[in-house]
Amino acid sequence: MKLNDCSALITGASSGIGREFALQLASRARAILLVARRSEQLTDLRDELLNRNPKLEVHVRVIDLADKTQMESLIDSLARDKIEVNLLINNAGLGDSGPFVSSDPIRNEQMALVNMVALTSLTRQLLPHMIAKRHGGILNISSSAGFLPIPGDAVYAATKAYVTSFSEAIRAELRGKGVSVCAVCPGPVRTEFQEVAKRPGGQPEMGSKIFFVSVKQVVRAAFAALEADRPLVIPGLTMKLAMFLTRLFPMPVVRLVFRLAPKRG
Repeated sequence: MKLNDCSALITGASSGIGREFALQLASRARAILLVARRSEQLTDLRDELLNRNPKLEVHVRVIDLADKTQMESLIDSLARDKIEVNLLINNAGLGDSGPFVSSDPIRNEQMALVNMVALTSLTRQLLPHMIAKRHGGILNISSSAGFLPIPGDAVYAATKAYVTSFSEAIRAELRGKGVSVCAVCPGPVRTEFQEVAKRPGGQPEMGSKIFFVSVKQVVRAAFAALEADRPLVIPGLTMKLAMFLTRLFPMPVVRLVFRLAPKRG
């Protein structure tokens, strides 16, 4: 998958990693469809993209991906407006930090809808056209949290495990069909995600500073991996090494570590 002259759809485009995807594509893409909940931020981003590249075709869809009706309207609008997409960036995601037993059931459902259902539905809708053209790319923004069950982030980590597994499976199915699929598994990134994920009265879970990578680094690594047709990328050398070592541990060792770790919440 080459990014030059692509037509991209980016979910969660109003801020953070999604916004950076759009900015780095501005000089290379032919068209970008921005999808997020916040209209004002999307309008500002559209203006910034057009300032960078007046020839760029920019579409905006104000959609809450946790709302099934709005999700269906997005899918319908792609066919109705004849918007062809050959680069799908499933970036939108929700998190929640704290013990599962005190979690908000509505929030849990929203995480499942955004992190898994919307991602799956958009992929299913756009993939046949990519296969027919024998040209396309899918970037699924997963997380290093998906490599292990994480107490205090039980639902979020489980949804990201789904994203990584789903990406690997459809990548195998698409071998030889001209469509690249890559799971992007960053560690902690400084965006508003942690602030939104924290519960009332709690502190955002940030992790050790040595594992942090910038949004620019995440997006550069993701695009490089897609263009090189790599199945998975973990941005940042420190995080890559940490995940390599972590994945070598047998589950009994992981359970022991969790048992000895300080309890959250």
